[in-house]
Amino acid sequence: MTTAIPSLPAPSQCHAVVVGGGTMGADVAVVLARAQAGVTVVETDAARHAGILERARANLAERGLEQNIDKVGVAASLHAVAWRDVNLVIECIPESLPLKRALFAELVALAPAHALLASNSSSFPISQIAEGLERRERMLGLHFFMPAHLIPLVEVVLGPDSDSARGEALVAFMRRCGMVPVLVRKDVPGFLGNRLQHALTREAFALIQEGVASAEDVDAAVRFGFGFRFLAAGPVMQRDHAGLDVHCAATTTTYPSLSKADGPFPILTERVAAGKLGMKTGEGFYRWTPETMAAEKARYAAMLRAGLALIEGELPPIEP
Repeated sequence: MTTAIPSLPAPSQCHAVVVGGGTMGADVAVVLARAQAGVTVVETDAARHAGILERARANLAERGLEQNIDKVGVAASLHAVAWRDVNLVIECIPESLPLKRALFAELVALAPAHALLASNSSSFPISQIAEGLERRERMLGLHFFMPAHLIPLVEVVLGPDSDSARGEALVAFMRRCGMVPVLVRKDVPGFLGNRLQHALTREAFALIQEGVASAEDVDAAVRFGFGFRFLAAGPVMQRDHAGLDVHCAATTTTYPSLSKADGPFPILTERVAAGKLGMKTGEGFYRWTPETMAAEKARYAAMLRAGLALIEGELPPIEP
């Protein structure tokens, strides 16, 4: 069993605050409540409070943990939180740097000195959010992937002023919550997971732009080809399976021809300009109706759950 670290107690002894009660915030609350952490979700829109609790209850029920909903509470403001016993704060508000900076300035004043202050931002480095604030050593990135209660990966990101010991403590804490945490030691744009995703999607859109393949065929190549293997082994381990000499030789012919674009391709900018943003507007690279969207979201969630069941034996056990 993992030893409790003073700056973060065992999950069952922890009081965490999740600021922002949107989809991500509600699912992050579930991750914590599964490990019996007490969670206060701060959501200023009172009309959303019942929905937050209902979503959390339903997602906990998927693991047979519906009784843990008693660990989740909702507050209408930061000042309604019992701050004295808070150990961890996770910011899940909209991706606006001014909003995040203003929130962290409040958190510095409200949260006790021992509490870790983490941002779930996927766009802004913790160094930008924490700029000019006191006690930056306790500020870290904690980036979940949607849907947070189904995707095991979480990134713990160290900024230049972050205390590495606190980062290690957060890694250990998230592992006890049954997640797979990775420590990102440099606060680079996109962190770890999104940098890898963007490298892939840049090449995918380059191939579509250049007429090499259709969007449908690009998706099929990833899902039913090398992407299918990623569930079993990551790209580095796969190279060990195949042989580093084979990969090294292949790079000499493939690398020079890969896209080096430093911005979006016309197939993206033209769609955005035309309001073709994907499901949210009914068309992106694919056309969507309410019926096809509902069917696709159900299929997607079912596939994630099936994949989660396959790797369940490799996930850290929950250690309340």
